[in-house]
This record gives sequence, structure tokens and C-alpha cells, in this order.
Amino acid sequence: MALDFTTFYNVIDNELILTAQTRHGINPATGQPNPEVPLSTAEDLDRAVAAATRAFRNWSRTSFDDRRAAVHAFADRVEANKEALAALLTREQGKPLNQATTEVAMALQWARGLSSLTLPETILEETEDLQVIQRYTPIGVCAAIVPWNYPLLLAVGKMVAAVYTGNTVIVKPSPYTPYCDLKLAELAIQCFPPGVVQALSGDDDLGPMITEHPGIHKISFTGSTATGRRVMASCAKSLKKLTLELGGNDPAIICEDVDLDVVVPKVAILCFLCCSQICMMIKRLYVHEKIYDEFRDKLVQIVQALKMGDGAEPDVFFGPVQNRMQFDKATDLLDDITSNGLNAIASHVVPNSSGFFITPTIVDNPPDTSRVVREEPFAPILPILKWSDEADVLTRANDTEYGLGASVWSRDLQRARRLADQLEAGSVFINTHFECAPFAPFGGYKMSGMGTELGVNGLIGNCNSQTLWIRKG
Repeated sequence: MALDFTTFYNVIDNELILTAQTRHGINPATGQPNPEVPLSTAEDLDRAVAAATRAFRNWSRTSFDDRRAAVHAFADRVEANKEALAALLTREQGKPLNQATTEVAMALQWARGLSSLTLPETILEETEDLQVIQRYTPIGVCAAIVPWNYPLLLAVGKMVAAVYTGNTVIVKPSPYTPYCDLKLAELAIQCFPPGVVQALSGDDDLGPMITEHPGIHKISFTGSTATGRRVMASCAKSLKKLTLELGGNDPAIICEDVDLDVVVPKVAILCFLCCSQICMMIKRLYVHEKIYDEFRDKLVQIVQALKMGDGAEPDVFFGPVQNRMQFDKATDLLDDITSNGLNAIASHVVPNSSGFFITPTIVDNPPDTSRVVREEPFAPILPILKWSDEADVLTRANDTEYGLGASVWSRDLQRARRLADQLEAGSVFINTHFECAPFAPFGGYKMSGMGTELGVNGLIGNCNSQTLWIRKG
């Protein structure tokens, strides 16, 4: 059934619900308002939690086969609306349409891939008199707090992991990007019993109401480290289970033996995709001094050739950053770069003053102590730095509070593996970066998060571990 993409509702107990008050997001490419969406209250949340609690009693007892069938039916409905969802994603998030289309395709891959995995049930001991089994059981009511950079993909990942393991889920989209997530929940009405998948749109007050609600048992949060700390503190009041996927400042170490014509175009995309608004994007680029100048010049040339503009236009690579808050942060960082006399190579003229456009900027060999190296820009601002000694570059790469992703690029795989084995990150790559798959756990070290999503480990994060003791006599 085709969806109406002009009107947006909360989804509570498989009903489409309006609220007395509404709010709206902004198209970041134009500055114009997007349609009105609900502004949820504490009463709306209470109603959703009550419905999720009722639904959990039966849903938690269904088989994995039945849950898999429901997830696949949901994926089929997402696929049937993929063009409209991608266009809506571009309007609300700002990313170019081809990148939005890729996000929808990845969401389908995650939905079908996650629901093909199997939770382990392990016999720990088996004797004539005793059997001891470790197994995993659903937690209860889960909440998925979704960020604004990949709102559709990350909502689907959190939703599917929760419901496939027998939980019910309430999705809270970012206030900046509520539209696709509300439509996902509307599609879910056709596939899941009432109360299994719900969605509530709101402002910044809704998140704390969710994390403090005593009827919610697990929070999956993706967002900034600063907000993650507040989420964790709030969850501590009721000892909620918690998965945090937070910020990153990913280093990439480029060795002197790489083929520049092959590697530089790949690295350019992996530094600037989605206007660098990806937690696991390359944020610090360490290039061996023997190839530094040539690498930098080729990188600048490639970035300058990438089109900037409204993501709805053909062939755009750089859209706007997503919101005013992020625009102001990026502008402040650019001002800091200028005031400290760093060599910044700007590549584009901003196309539209009413949109949140930031000029893609490469900062040439700044000090390791500079803000552009120490902080996560989450905007198309990239420091490129020289190195010559392996031990030194490893120390510099690991010298961060973050530990989400990191990569090494070299033709010598033995050398690359030696370097990669010393990087402190939850995902480490050789001759690639920012790869993820539904079968592979994803999480971070240090301030980049707690727990994992995706893979069997991610499914286990939505479960209680239960040990079953069976005396046979």
C-alpha cells in the first residue's frame, strides 16, 4: 500500500495519532519548513509504553520464524516505497538523492540480514544427572533513539534488532529528521501486531522522558558523546540496559607505497561522504611525508571537482550540513582555523546563503594540538598531516578520547596488519574504511560508545542472558 508523504502522525498501538501541538523540521538546502509533525507529550509516551507492554506478552512468545516473516514483510513494504522514502530523506536530511537511495538500500540489507542471524543456545555442561544451558531471552520494552545523519538506516537497524529478538520498540526520531522514521512505523502497522513497533515525534524534551520512563527496559542511542553521557546518567536511575554508539575521530594512516591514482579517489569519498556527518568517517588523514605533497594536491583536485548544491539536483555530492546547530559549530571551527593562521584550502563557493552549506575545507598539516585535529568536526573539514615514523604515527593516531574506527592503507599487507593491530578502535580497516554489514558487530572503544549493534553480538544486546539448570533425576 502506497503511503501519503504529505501528512505525518505518531504511531501508537497501530493507530495514526495527531497531537494538539505540532512542530516542523527544516529543509537544510533551502531553509524552508518541512511539513508539521506531532509534538508528543508525557501522556502520549505513557500510552505507547502501555501498548508496548501489552504487546510484549504475546510477541515475546512468538517463534523466530514468525518474527523473521514479519520483518521480511516490513522490508518488502519499505522496498515498495523506496523512491519516495529516498526523496523524503533528501528533503529532511539534506544528503544528495543518490546517497539517500543508498541509505534505503542499506536499510533493506540490514533488515533482511539481521533477521537471518541465529541467537546461540549453548550447552555448558551435559552429564547423566545435569544439563546446564545458556540462552537469551527478550528484555521487554525497548526505545530506539535515532540521530539525524542516517535516520532511516539506523532506525531500521534498531527496530529490527529489537523486534526480531522478541521485544517491542518505541522509535524516537531526531527532532531534525522525524519524517522517514514516522513513515517506517506507519509501514510497520501492516506487518506487526499492535504495540510491537511504535514511533513518537517530539522536541528535545521527549528524549529525557523516554530514558527516565520506568516502563522502558532498554535504550539504544546513537548520537554525540556529550548527549550519550546524559542518556547513561538518566538510564542509571532505573538500571536500564543501554547501548551507546557515540562520536568518532577516525584516523587513516597512508603509507608511502600506495598507488595514489587508486587510493586518493577512494579516500576522498571516505572523508567527505554525507558532508562528513558520519561517526565512522575518516576525520584525521596521516600521509607519509614521501608522498604528502602529491597526495594533498590530488585530494584537493578531486574534492574541488565534486559538485556542491541542493541534494535534489543531479550529480550533487556535497549537500548542506543538516541543521543550524551543526552549521554554527562548523563555522566556529573554520573561524578558529583562520584565527590561528592554519593553511586551509577551500574548494567551493557556497551555492545558497539560505541553506546550511559549509565549504569543503582541507587543512594542510596543522599542529596535533589544534582543534581541527582534536575535535570531531562532523562537517566537511579535514586535517591532513605528515608522518615518517611508524611508532610516532601510531601514538598520534591513538591520541584521542574516541575509538570508533581507524584504517591503514598500504600495498604491504604484513606491514598494514602490524600497524592495524596497534590501533585502538572498535572497527579497524586495511585499504578501506567505513564498511559495515548486518553480520558484523559495530561498536566503539573509549568515549565512542558502549556495547555493540549489528551481528549476533548486537542481537544479544537486546536480550537477557539466562542460565537454565536441569536436574534429570
